[in-house]
Amino acid sequence: MQDKRIITAIADRDEQVFACVVRKYSKLLWRIAASVIINAASAQDVEECVADVFIYLWQHPEKYDPDRGGLSSWLSMIARSRAIDRYRRIVRERELPVERMMAESLEHAEIAENDVEREKLLSCIDGLGGQERELIIRRYYYEQKPAEIAAALDLPKKKVENKLYYVRQKLKKMMEKQDG
Repeated sequence: MQDKRIITAIADRDEQVFACVVRKYSKLLWRIAASVIINAASAQDVEECVADVFIYLWQHPEKYDPDRGGLSSWLSMIARSRAIDRYRRIVRERELPVERMMAESLEHAEIAENDVEREKLLSCIDGLGGQERELIIRRYYYEQKPAEIAAALDLPKKKVENKLYYVRQKLKKMMEKQDG
């Protein structure tokens, strides 16, 4: 079936033609969306992104112009655009300013067992550099996994793991120095 006839059928609310389009293009759109957001999101986010494309097609079939390209190209462009928007939203939600995280951790800290130890630990964390402090807070206060931290900070996962190891060692030495 030609793209123009497909769009006309969808505009006439032909659910069978729409279902055929969904079956035909789902894998393609999934691959496109996944290539953009899979490192920052779950498979469910990719599926929702693809579903958004098909909802858009159902609600706005008139937006497709067959003179400008094929239906698969148009749907692919929408999928990529939606995936980029979703990726940006996910990253923005994960990026919390270090100052706000520190303020929240100071207010609600239950990091150490007693107040004295907690105050020492928070003092040491406050003495860390910006990225080191952010890594520790993201990992141990917000309980983010290294892969999530890596996606939020745009770093390789292995680098995050290595930095966390060295920052823990640094904190341990700082705590020992305070006890010393």
